[in-house]
Amino acid sequence: MLFDAPVIAPARGLDPAWLDYNGHLNMAYYNVLFDQGADLIFDLFGCGPGYLAARNMSFFTAEAHVCYIRELKPDAMVRVSSWILDFDSKRIHLFQELRHIDGWLSATCETMLLHIDMSGPRTAAMPDDILANVTAMAEAHKSLPRPEQAGRSIGIPRGQVRGAC
Repeated sequence: MLFDAPVIAPARGLDPAWLDYNGHLNMAYYNVLFDQGADLIFDLFGCGPGYLAARNMSFFTAEAHVCYIRELKPDAMVRVSSWILDFDSKRIHLFQELRHIDGWLSATCETMLLHIDMSGPRTAAMPDDILANVTAMAEAHKSLPRPEQAGRSIGIPRGQVRGAC
């Protein structure tokens, strides 16, 4: 199976209910947009909405780190790009960018996804067919440059100066 590098979700607008009192996209809805981008990835892997019913398995987010870079206004049209930074039989290290259709970067999201056997629930190795798709996508993404925001941590550095996200 061949995959785009990165995988880019179709452009979409913002729901007016997602705007905060400052007149821009509320921080929670950046996560909704990233989650919808991840849903596209899951569909491509073969573990979309029917995966839970068919195999009693799913993916859970273990950790996510969002960098808010530039605010989105009510009339914005955006796209989510997603690519695999790393993976093993139970985990996927996913990176995503939220870009305005004009090309500028609004936010990034770095996520650790766990493959879960829901009978536990507990982490479990992906079935061979799903792992083969993840492997193929990771292979397509390995030539992409490592994003500047990948691997960041949150903290107040003492005695040193750091740039923003």
